[in-house]
Amino acid sequence: MALVELKVGMHCKECIKAIKKAIKKIEEIETYRVDTELSKITVTGNVTSEEVMRALQKIGKSATLWTED
Repeated sequence: MALVELKVGMHCKECIKAIKKAIKKIEEIETYRVDTELSKITVTGNVTSEEVMRALQKIGKSATLWTED
């Protein structure tokens, strides 16, 4: 099982709703968590960061890999 952590801009409730909907459509995810304070998405399951990023790009959101800077 993989752990994918991404940084994504989330500015309003509609953005957050769209992001959650896009993530739910990804096959083989186990769990997901959207942290609005950190603009961080954490997804676990049989997925790659590229798959999650593609799903977000489809709704117009750009994502980058999470770093602990």
